[in-house]
Amino acid sequence: MDHHDWTETQRETTVTVDGHDLRYAVYEDGSEHDGPPVVFLHGIPTWSFLWRDAAPALAEHRRVIAPDLVGYGNSANRDGFDRSVRAQTVALADFLAERGVEDVDFVAHDVGGAVALRYAAARPNSVGKLVLSNAACFDSWPVEFINSLGVPGTVEGWDDEELDEQLEFLFADGAYDEADPEWLAGMKAPWEREGGRRALARAAVSTNTNHTTEIDYGEITADLLCLWGGDDVLQPVSQAERLVEATSGDGAVVALADAYHWVTHDRSAAYCDQLVDHLG
Repeated sequence: MDHHDWTETQRETTVTVDGHDLRYAVYEDGSEHDGPPVVFLHGIPTWSFLWRDAAPALAEHRRVIAPDLVGYGNSANRDGFDRSVRAQTVALADFLAERGVEDVDFVAHDVGGAVALRYAAARPNSVGKLVLSNAACFDSWPVEFINSLGVPGTVEGWDDEELDEQLEFLFADGAYDEADPEWLAGMKAPWEREGGRRALARAAVSTNTNHTTEIDYGEITADLLCLWGGDDVLQPVSQAERLVEATSGDGAVVALADAYHWVTHDRSAAYCDQLVDHLG
């Protein structure tokens, strides 16, 4: 599935956070399955296309929703609103409440993991299972490169060639082996369209480590699986082990070898198998 096909599967709804109406694009299988929905949350600088393999695979067993976080993908990317983890958590809660979702399971990567952790700590009785992959947590983020994108004028000053070089560094160079061309094109697409450079800069400047250091991890009672890219240097496996120790529910770490930060791409088949085993 390429990113054009993925976009065609998405639905739209409106959520309000901090006084702004924000558009969410949603992938949903629509099938009726037992259990609460599984919500997939991407991180920075990706969008729901990150789950192009995992969401459809799990949708054969569970009801699946994969939103674009505000400011990302096909959601609103205009200027003038908060894209931080705190704001994303508020928007997520608004979104789920609007859809009548009380109980939920999460699959989350990178900054999406931080959003899921905040949500689970604030609503421990509402989150049954939590699958985190190379998640932003504690004081492990933001990384230096993302910080640099938030410096005023940096990203906005790039021409098309410079933008492509930086996105190649993020995604192509960040893949364990050669990046799949369809995945690479999809990861780049939102940032290459009109307003994309500004949106990337605003997303970067909204990263704030305080939004994970202040979480009371002991309040999280969800069944936790840390499904990790085992060779990631940005969020190493030690962070997964720390999460299992800090949270109060059952916890396990599965580290997939030959995978960096983009574990859903690097080990797609093994990742999907683990998800279905844990959530299916």
